[in-house]
Amino acid sequence: MSTAYLRCMGEDCRQEYPLDHREHLCERCGNLLDVRYEFAWGLPGAPLDPCALRDTWERRKSSSAVIDQSGVWRFRELLPFVSAGAQIVSLSEGRTPLVDVARTGDWAGGVRLAIKHQGNNPTGSFKDLGMTACITQAAAVGSRVTACASTGNTSASMAAYAARAGMRAVVFVPFGKISAAKMAQSLEFGAVVIEIGDNFDQAFQMLRALAEEMGLYLVNSLNPFRLEGQKTIVLEILEQRDWRVPDYIVVPGGNLGNVSAIGKGLAELREAGLIDKLPRLVVVQAQGANPFYQMLANGASAVVPISEPRTEASAIRIGHPVNWRKALRALRLTQGLCESVTDDQIFAAKAALAQDGVGCEPASAASIAGIRKLVQAHTIEPGADVVAILTGHQLKDPEIFLRHRTAEDMSRQRIHVDADVEKLRAALEGVLLQSA
Repeated sequence: MSTAYLRCMGEDCRQEYPLDHREHLCERCGNLLDVRYEFAWGLPGAPLDPCALRDTWERRKSSSAVIDQSGVWRFRELLPFVSAGAQIVSLSEGRTPLVDVARTGDWAGGVRLAIKHQGNNPTGSFKDLGMTACITQAAAVGSRVTACASTGNTSASMAAYAARAGMRAVVFVPFGKISAAKMAQSLEFGAVVIEIGDNFDQAFQMLRALAEEMGLYLVNSLNPFRLEGQKTIVLEILEQRDWRVPDYIVVPGGNLGNVSAIGKGLAELREAGLIDKLPRLVVVQAQGANPFYQMLANGASAVVPISEPRTEASAIRIGHPVNWRKALRALRLTQGLCESVTDDQIFAAKAALAQDGVGCEPASAASIAGIRKLVQAHTIEPGADVVAILTGHQLKDPEIFLRHRTAEDMSRQRIHVDADVEKLRAALEGVLLQSA
């Protein structure tokens, strides 16, 4: 049987804790914690058969069991922190499409591009992959009230999974700074929403100040169990590619949980012998919220927080990413890259995806904008095999999209016609003329 425990990621510490340890930082040095495993196949006399394990994961797709319908728990051999018979809190998350987007690949500079669309998850974002894992852990340790600070996606996901588990959810959001669509999700699932501060970082600071005192189970990506669920993104990608490793995997970067999780997943896959090489991970931040990029560009040893992060890509509008050390570890492991793009570049990338019939929230399009910029800089080579992760659904931030439509665009696409056949005919003739 595989065993699991928590361990400080600090190189000079490595303090270990049991899985039911409620603190998410090391008590000795203050560093982040990892969920670590002693996998059964690493024990003497228990060699791993990679083909048999892949066949097991594939076979579960046709199972009707709830645990097998999840794109996270289908890979449970790599998440053995859950004890046998424990309650799994799932909404059949994962199982999201990997779609070739040739036009967008051409626009980005001639790469072979596919997108892994996490907007197809139950609440419309990649957060569901991590939330099924950490709410399952919350249930295992007997928590009754969960809490998070959020720019919108985490709050929607936590509210849904907390409702599923019969828990109360409390959400901290920056006042007036999240999409009405995301707010509506949290409220519909029964969460209490506390609007506080001017940005995510302030809301998160306030929550952390009182979480332990008030008995709140914190589910932000400070929680290491979140990353355990999110690492399955890369398992699905590789499975959908018949285990052919791409040249690059590109993700947007806000709190840096995704790139951290994917890096951990890749390390475990290589350790298990399921892959024999690693893709280069690329994290892309918005120019007004890019402390990780600035750290790397300046050769600094630590992130310098941005007190007032600014970008219309609200999901990555974070000035003090908690997972920067884990993200740095992931980039070092994979000889990865970091890029920064403007909001104009993000919305141009969003428009390019739309030409392939693919919609996403603005933060997702940062991946595509970053690829184009890196190709133009000759850092990513034309013809490279690239997978970009789109993190959220098109309808997460609809008001921002509409603000970016010009009057000319709107006049071409939204036409008011009186209920008169001749006027309708004239309007349609104009439409057809534009299409000629």
